[in-house]
Amino acid sequence: MPSSPGRGHVEVLPDGTEHRTGIWIGNQKARRDKLNAEQLRTLAGLGVEWTVQQHSTPP
Repeated sequence: MPSSPGRGHVEVLPDGTEHRTGIWIGNQKARRDKLNAEQLRTLAGLGVEWTVQQHSTPP
């Protein structure tokens, strides 16, 4: 299982700009109860493990 980057992780994009990926992922995880089903499915499709565990499909 892949692990999430730490909060201090920064991605440098091809255009040279930086994105604070670690903080963004931490914020999404902390606010997961406020994400809608489509947002959770998108993150799950990207391999974000905690979205699969947290999100259940209604019967």
